[in-house]
Amino acid sequence: MKFALFSLMMNIPNAVSGETLTTHQKFENVLKQAVLAEELGFDAYGVGERHGAPFISSSPPVVLTAIAARTSRIRLLTTVTVLSVLDPVRVAEDYATLDHLSGGRIELIIGKGNDPRHYPLFGITEEEQWESLAERYALLKRLWNEENVTWQGRYRSPLDNVTIQPRPFQHAIPVWHGSASSTLSTELAAKYGEPIFSSNTFHPQAKYKALIDHYRERLAFYGHDPQHAVVGSGFGSLYLANTTEEAIGRFRPYYNAFHATAASQVNNSPFKDLEDNVKNGPVLIGSPDQVIEKILNYYEAYGHQVVSISVDGLTETEQREQMERFATEVAPVLRREIPSTVWNHSPVGLTV
Repeated sequence: MKFALFSLMMNIPNAVSGETLTTHQKFENVLKQAVLAEELGFDAYGVGERHGAPFISSSPPVVLTAIAARTSRIRLLTTVTVLSVLDPVRVAEDYATLDHLSGGRIELIIGKGNDPRHYPLFGITEEEQWESLAERYALLKRLWNEENVTWQGRYRSPLDNVTIQPRPFQHAIPVWHGSASSTLSTELAAKYGEPIFSSNTFHPQAKYKALIDHYRERLAFYGHDPQHAVVGSGFGSLYLANTTEEAIGRFRPYYNAFHATAASQVNNSPFKDLEDNVKNGPVLIGSPDQVIEKILNYYEAYGHQVVSISVDGLTETEQREQMERFATEVAPVLRREIPSTVWNHSPVGLTV
């Protein structure tokens, strides 16, 4: 199994210390997180895209470029690129540039995003999100893979004989499809025979398993071998302690603070409280052995090869503590137990 650390760059007052980071301090915190992730042996670092408080992650390619300059090995992911509202020409240019600056370490996770505030900002309606995503992705692939592209569609002005510059550094920038709520995302991934990344954050296992199962079924429909399906899975918050009771007690203020935000409430979590989420949901709160057991349980359901975690919202001291404990007490066991074909070779020319 491989491991990624993700950040949505949520910037709210610390639920324990009361400290509020300035925007500049939060950017520095994310950069330090990424450097530490590489030092600890994480395989990837991801920055999500949001367009409104409490998140400051409106420009992942800029943040990931800064991370690329401070790291040398770790892969750089977008979690997610909200392609349903973005201009594919701009996306193609930005990430081809980052592909060169990172030495071929960039991979995109694309999706429609789960925050409805971005639709009016970029001039589409929420009802158009899936059609918009499919059209824009088809164009993005052509811009990366072809020269002299002529194209006409609904969601941007026509193109006539366009070749974007720079061309990507990798022969094909890997793309994952974010999967959270609809079979339309898994359908798009299956059509192209590309991997999915399940958000696996806000709901019980069965909801996300149904989407992953649909993805594998539709891979076969489109002529791809489901045995070669590549799945990643998020797990949201991480908090390790010597016992589950200690972990719950230490994490509770953070859990309550996040779930009080408007951004969290949009997701309509079905869990009544933290204990319910620990027992029946995807949060990784507990002893190392219990967290390992939970991830193995989800692996039986999903068959995923990559796990992502987040330490957003914690103090910097706790972020380091949690990352170090995960890297030394959890990850080695799962690497031994679960095979992964992802990221086994040089990132240049990588296909997943």
